[in-house]
Amino acid sequence: MAKRWGQAIDCLWVSGITAVLLVVTTTGSVLADARLASVFGDHMVLQREQPLQVWGWAEPGESVTVAVGKSTATIKADDTGRWQVELPSMQASAEAVRFVVEAKNRIELSDVLVGEVWLCSGQSNMEWTVAISANAQQEIAEAKYPLIRHIKVPLVPSTVPLDSFNGSWQVCSPETAGNFTACGYYMARKLHKELNVPIGLVNSSWGGTRIEPWTPPVGFQQVQALQDIYRSVIGRTPGTPEYRSRLAEYLAAVEVWLTEAKTKVDSATGVAPSPGYPGELIPFSSNQDPSMLYNGMIHSLVGFPIRGAIWYQGESNHTEGMLYLEKMKALIGGWRSLWKREFPFYFVQIAPYQYGSQDHTVLAQFWEAQAAAAHQIPRTGMVVINDIATIGDIHPPNKQDVGLRLAQLALHYDYGRLELVADSPELDRLEVLKDSLKVHFRNTADGLKTRDGAAPTHFEIVGPGSGGFHPASAVIEGGSIVLKSDKVKTPVALRFAWHLLAEPNLTGGTGLSVGAFRAGEIPTFLSSLPISKEYTLVYDMDLSRLGAEIRYDVDQHEKVKAFDRVGYLVELTAADGSMKHVFVSMKAFTEDITKIGIPTKQSGAMFQQSVSSLDIFSDVPGLKTGTGLETGNIEFWPHNYGMKNAGRVPGASEDIYDFGDEVVVPEEGYGCMQVHNTPAGQTVFSINNWRAADRADIGIGQGPGDTPDWTFTANAGSWTSKRLRVYVRSTEK
Repeated sequence: MAKRWGQAIDCLWVSGITAVLLVVTTTGSVLADARLASVFGDHMVLQREQPLQVWGWAEPGESVTVAVGKSTATIKADDTGRWQVELPSMQASAEAVRFVVEAKNRIELSDVLVGEVWLCSGQSNMEWTVAISANAQQEIAEAKYPLIRHIKVPLVPSTVPLDSFNGSWQVCSPETAGNFTACGYYMARKLHKELNVPIGLVNSSWGGTRIEPWTPPVGFQQVQALQDIYRSVIGRTPGTPEYRSRLAEYLAAVEVWLTEAKTKVDSATGVAPSPGYPGELIPFSSNQDPSMLYNGMIHSLVGFPIRGAIWYQGESNHTEGMLYLEKMKALIGGWRSLWKREFPFYFVQIAPYQYGSQDHTVLAQFWEAQAAAAHQIPRTGMVVINDIATIGDIHPPNKQDVGLRLAQLALHYDYGRLELVADSPELDRLEVLKDSLKVHFRNTADGLKTRDGAAPTHFEIVGPGSGGFHPASAVIEGGSIVLKSDKVKTPVALRFAWHLLAEPNLTGGTGLSVGAFRAGEIPTFLSSLPISKEYTLVYDMDLSRLGAEIRYDVDQHEKVKAFDRVGYLVELTAADGSMKHVFVSMKAFTEDITKIGIPTKQSGAMFQQSVSSLDIFSDVPGLKTGTGLETGNIEFWPHNYGMKNAGRVPGASEDIYDFGDEVVVPEEGYGCMQVHNTPAGQTVFSINNWRAADRADIGIGQGPGDTPDWTFTANAGSWTSKRLRVYVRSTEK
């Protein structure tokens, strides 16, 4: 035991977390007396109908007897001083049950009840208390529910798993309820009224935190997409093979340096700096770092019997799209592995909110990831709250309905109330008709309706040649909706509530709101062109991922052996939702397929040359289109460039950045990827300065002002979506 705590203290000293160090050292000093794990205390609620795990610490080898209710078990503390017993399950009891621990000292807990226990976790919307939620004064005055109990885990991050925390159970009353988690309290109140049993809430939440710190290492280990996080956590954990190996490698390098340095103490030859301590061994220190809140605020609870968990988090991860699904898998899978139970896990879809000047679709993509988690992870459910948001407040004050909807999920799936419709209506299938779309829903509870009696809002549809999504008229037909738009002749896809401020009016028969979703195959600009079947995709890149290193979402260059034409499709969406497209193809200007993408130093691509036989298709006003255009020009290089028309391109200027610029050093410089219609004196498209990410230059057609090739516009962040696809026309049989 001393060795274990010594490691913890050393690690915490390095990280500088003084508060946690005090907890650790205090814990180590009280082993002379038997003690219980911190979650066990006066006024607590024990989970009914599950074997009861009870654990704590005593002197190594000391005999400990635990009596709970009518059951008793005796065990000896192990070599570290830890002991644990398992007692038979109990039925709910609103009357206090006996809870006694006998060792050299005696511990007797008072007012211990048996009922339902839920773990409440997440960031500020879960930590948000009754006292600062809607109708607080009346709710607190009426909070006379002595069979509802609450314990709050203190806000403590830790680089190592902590076994203890400083907290105590509180009985719900007007004097205490104001400090309860509001979401948890309103869920507990509904469950208590419906089930007539005690309800315990274990509140381990912290405002502003990401999902990663709540996730244990085993959770990251289970998810392939998160192996980099897993390796980072394990590599910093003393005692792991990865940590020992890297530390040994560093120490060996230091020893070599010391030996050499000692020989040069009296020499006129200088000594090289000593090897720097590896950054990958430095312990995490922030409450936002992976596993830090699992260590400090969840680990000490593991094994305490619970019915399930509720989760309200995501605002701090809301830009991550489908990656959040992977992180949900890690969190839930990790907790369930440690509890050794696939307990139910219910969570809240975050509310509409204006996150600065972000792309209005970013939050919709996050909602989509949350909905996917509810479908892909067993025994989970999601509460939709886009009807009870407060657009100007990231903390919607109406926590009553949030708690009620969480309780409905539990009542339906865990407590046998199968007649209760607990899920919001969801897309069942999409039917593509001649001039309309018919959307079929499930979980409608006898049909769809709207809260205000008006036509359903926030539906948009798209079709070939429609120039993007357009608002659709929506007509309810029982459990389905028919969508049409005069601007979309043959719709093929839809999206619903696809905006960060969307507060749609569509509900099911019970009033539960419908969450954001999309369906159908969105047509690409190329698919509407008569030449679409001639080309094979080689590279595909979401240009929001531009940076120093170019990584394509799709890279199929090894599959293509020979080609005679190269084509580029650029698709941009502006903040107002309008879309711009261009597809330009030309006779192949190289036989090396690795040089037709973004011209990096690694690819060796550098072209300031004319190209022939251009086909240009676009929906951008003013951009000249046509097929078989005789000549054009490309400027592809990773270098800096100047205004001088070094290539003597006809019509190019010496005084502005256009289609006749000069390549200059350094090679890894500003970077230029431009296609020009030379006779027309027009830029077809430009992607410049990609290392600057959202400060890159991206445009279709003529650039603004004195930079027709878009140089120095730094406008990439203004496009809410941006994509480059590179095609070839294969000559293989």
